[in-house]
Amino acid sequence: MTGPLFVFVHGWGFGPSVWDGVRNALPDGESVAVDLGFYGPPSLPALSAGRPVVAVGHSFGALWLLHERPFAWEGLVLVNGFPRFTEGDGFAPATPRRLLDRMIARFDTAPEAVTADFLRRCGGEAPLPEGLDAARLGEALRALRDWDARAALTGPALVLAGGQDPIVPPAMTKQAFRDHSVPRPSGERVAPKAPGEGVLGEPNDQASQAPLTLTLSPEGRGDDGCGGISVEWHPDGGHLLPLTAPGWCAERIAAFTTRLTA
Repeated sequence: MTGPLFVFVHGWGFGPSVWDGVRNALPDGESVAVDLGFYGPPSLPALSAGRPVVAVGHSFGALWLLHERPFAWEGLVLVNGFPRFTEGDGFAPATPRRLLDRMIARFDTAPEAVTADFLRRCGGEAPLPEGLDAARLGEALRALRDWDARAALTGPALVLAGGQDPIVPPAMTKQAFRDHSVPRPSGERVAPKAPGEGVLGEPNDQASQAPLTLTLSPEGRGDDGCGGISVEWHPDGGHLLPLTAPGWCAERIAAFTTRLTA
């Protein structure tokens, strides 16, 4: 079987380099990284047909994959990820919408300061990259507030979560993946969106959904079946698992992929 292609997508305020440690630690498979254009031109690498694809998104990058579905994949990995970020429509606990409203209002007048403050709250210590694109970051910040991709969340998927995540706390992760997922038949790909089906800023269309009950704990693991959604916890991990625990992430992504392609 042709080796897997890993497609990595970074989160809000970051760039593709956030994945360097994970990509270097993966034992097998080729990888590419999407650039959402927060500090330079956006880039979506061309994907070769006929290869199994594993999409990997960090934080907002996971939400972007679910909402936009820019390409087909056999498996999805959400690192510090979520199908929705703000409270509402039965999604709680989560980030109060008013906090995003205030962040957006501040961002419109001081984008560099708001972005730098967010990176610090995530646990980042590096200086803000040059070339900040306020328009793209502002558009994505509004998407972070408004998008709801719960209906698009299907297995097989792996969730890697931090037990000490200050942005996506364990309570938010547990409820996010307990009731808003539906397994997909084995061997079926998640299809990309059709042209015109949805673009940045538009609401995602609603698909049928059925509950999938998982046993989740920050001290352990969830459902281990590739037909559904598995949640694995780094007890000491924060919101930057790709930077603080790249080997841990790579090991679990590789194991998930082995089960997918077996």
